[in-house]
Formats: sequence, structure tokens, C-alpha cells
Amino acid sequence: MIIIKVLEDFGRYLKLLGRTISKPEKFSMYWKEMLRQMDDIGVGSIIIVAIISIFIGAVTATQFSYQLADSYIPYWYIGYIVRDTMIIELAPTITCLVLAGKVGSNMASEIGGMRQKEQIDALEIMGVNTASYLVGPKIIAAVFVIPFLVIFSAFLGIVGGYIVSIYSIYLTPADYEYGLRQFFVTYNVTLMLLKAIVFAFILTSVSCYQGYFVKGGSIELGNASTQAVVMSNILILLADFVIAALFT
Repeated sequence: MIIIKVLEDFGRYLKLLGRTISKPEKFSMYWKEMLRQMDDIGVGSIIIVAIISIFIGAVTATQFSYQLADSYIPYWYIGYIVRDTMIIELAPTITCLVLAGKVGSNMASEIGGMRQKEQIDALEIMGVNTASYLVGPKIIAAVFVIPFLVIFSAFLGIVGGYIVSIYSIYLTPADYEYGLRQFFVTYNVTLMLLKAIVFAFILTSVSCYQGYFVKGGSIELGNASTQAVVMSNILILLADFVIAALFT
């Protein structure tokens, strides 16, 4: 029964995506909605992303300083480790996991509320492709904006590590800066952006799916929002493993 339920959900998910990519009825209407979503996703998430990124970088630098305290490994390796860890893994993954909770649940609640109030049915009666209008701009906005948030996160994570080096009894700013300049591979940035795009698509499409097909009252809407976050996080972590296995 579980397998059948999973297959049914996956089929409905693919059908929703198929309707989403169809030609819009009026480009100006979709453009305004996409700009609104860019503002909600990008500008509305800057503060939480900044706070989390700085502390992640600071904690990473602190922990590695402690781990290398009694070893013969040079302390400048900490700058190298923090830089690549933030770029390859922490910035795209943690940022998108956080956005799945903040942005994803909001999308599921927004679309689910429209479904419960029969606003989606009213739009369909007027000839509007609701899947394309409600889901498409959100996916496009997220795929465009979230990579910039991930780049911002990686930068602030590195800055957080530098702040720790100023006050650390083990690590100096000069060592940290020297480590940042060592062994840099531009491919890692490409991998970071690839993860950001894939994760952005997952968290928006899954969240919109949960809200679009919600049934029942407020309890079911709350469950749909929770399910959107849980499924998005699971699929993001799974995609993270797959990308790491294929491209590294």
C-alpha cells in the first residue's frame, strides 16, 4: 500500500510539473508574480541566512582549531577547510534546508489556503492554468534567487571563520588568510551552484505540490505544510548525496 501511495503521489507530481511548464496565458501577470516571489524568497530570507552562515563558519573554524591543537598539521589548513566546506557542502545544503522550512512551508500554506477557499477552482473556471500561474513563478524565482543566497552564505561563512581567527588562541588572521588562498578549485563553485539550483527546484516544487492537492480543513493544511518541509529536507539530502557521488 505504501508503494502504491508513493507511486500515485509521484505521478500527480509529474502531472503538476507538466502543467506548470505549459505556455502562460498572459506574460505580464506571470512576470509580476515572479518578481513578488523573488522578493519574498530573496530579500525575506537574507537575515536568517546571514545569521546562520556566520555562526556555521565560526563554529567550523573553532572546532577545527580545537582538533588541530595537539597535531602537527599547520593551522593555516583551517582557512582552507572552512572555505571548501562552506562552498561544497554547508552553504548550499544548510541554506536550502533552512529555506525549506521558511519558504517551503509558506508556499504550501499559501497554495493550500487558496485550495480550501476554492480560489483555485475559481481561477480554473476563468480559464487560468492554475498550476502554471501558482507554481511556475515560484519555481523560476527560487531557481534564480537561491543560488545568490547560497553564494552570500558561503561568503559570510568564510567571514565567520575569519572573525574567530581574530580572537582565537590557536589561529591567527594571517594563517587563516593564507589558508584561504591555498588549493582553490573553481570547479567547487560550479558544484555549489549546481546543488543550489537542484535544491531550489526540489524545495519549491515539492512544497507547491503539497499545498496544491491539500484536502480538508486547517488541520490538513497544517499537516501539508509540515509534510512539505519534511519531504523537501529528505529529498534535498538525497539529492546532495547523489550529486556528491556523481560529480566529485
